[in-house]
Amino acid sequence: MEEVYRSLAGLEEEKREKMQGLFEWIHKEFPQLEPIIKWNQPMFTDHGTYIIGFSFSRNHVSVSPEVKPMRTFADKIAEAGYDQTKNIFRIKWHQPIDHALLREMIATNINEKKEYSKFWRTPE
Repeated sequence: MEEVYRSLAGLEEEKREKMQGLFEWIHKEFPQLEPIIKWNQPMFTDHGTYIIGFSFSRNHVSVSPEVKPMRTFADKIAEAGYDQTKNIFRIKWHQPIDHALLREMIATNINEKKEYSKFWRTPE
């Protein structure tokens, strides 16, 4: 987790604490996931396959679970009040993190990719 925590060094204290809390929560809920940094972004993998990743901007954190889960969870993401695109959804820094949504999304990704051997899903 240390490498992932170092990726938060450039964030303001309040934002850094929010993300550190989220990453600790993910690690506690899904201890089998490996926290790594790729392309300068913290992400979590399972048996070498991508599960979820994060990137930071001034106004929000972008959450990227891949395109298929974005389609699956589009309505729940909207219900949570998060902006979304085809590939990501954005949690504004002032918004609460919907842990139930993330738990379901991560668990679904783990289950759907349990037999998967590549890092990314094959584009549909």
